[in-house]
Amino acid sequence: MESWFSELQTERLRISFKLRETLYRTRTQFQDLAVVDTYEFGRMLVLDEMVMFSEFDEFAYHEMIVHVPMLLHPNPTRVLVVGGGDGGSVREILRHPSVERVVLCEIDEEVVKVAREYFPRLSAGLDDPKVEVMCRDAIEYMKDPGEIFDVAIIDSTDPVGPSLGLFTLSFYRDVHRCLGLDGIVTAQSESLYTRPDHIRGMCLKYKELFDHVAVYCSNIPTYPTGYWSFTMGSKTMDPRTDWSEERAKQLEPDLRYYNRDLHRAAFALPTFFREWIDV
Repeated sequence: MESWFSELQTERLRISFKLRETLYRTRTQFQDLAVVDTYEFGRMLVLDEMVMFSEFDEFAYHEMIVHVPMLLHPNPTRVLVVGGGDGGSVREILRHPSVERVVLCEIDEEVVKVAREYFPRLSAGLDDPKVEVMCRDAIEYMKDPGEIFDVAIIDSTDPVGPSLGLFTLSFYRDVHRCLGLDGIVTAQSESLYTRPDHIRGMCLKYKELFDHVAVYCSNIPTYPTGYWSFTMGSKTMDPRTDWSEERAKQLEPDLRYYNRDLHRAAFALPTFFREWIDV
């Protein structure tokens, strides 16, 4: 890489980061992988020329993709993470004392290895005895995981390459089947401004399977437009009203982004988008 790294966020929009250095780069079985050190945002993991996270703002992503669904479930004990080989989602899941088991299903073993070496604070939870890390294709795994989960976190890359199949109705059906009676799934679902059609498509698929569907957002500067969405499906609980404020209060002192006020506000969507997705 040169002294600047640029991510093409749409065909007509790119964001650039001035680099201190490229720490590591390889071509894995599935994707191009790089770890870069930037002046503005610290270290970044880059997959196929797309920023996965930075040290500067990863907490805004991981805290929101995890705590919003975890606080909705009345007693989450068994949690699945699809993707997320960096360990950030696992770190946040382990903050919940009810959790007994976490399964991380990451297709690319190299992501896990790189996270352990270059992002130790992010990946430390991967060594927790409650956590099982398996490096395999989640699409195949979800056809018969052999257990039931309370919450599923789809912490995938963008819907291209090896992650494309994680955004299909057939995959969501498999996830739904492997969730318990109060089961909940949350997936990262791109920017409201650059991918509204994609988010609407996810909502329509979720509506075929779940009684409650909702979109909520977080501000993540290194992601396209900085305004990022998550799409949630819940079998029984209403994401906007049925979450536990008491458990949230207990978590807040250890968190950097999430709080109860932000939880409520995250479901407040811009009018143009709310009308478009109709959830």
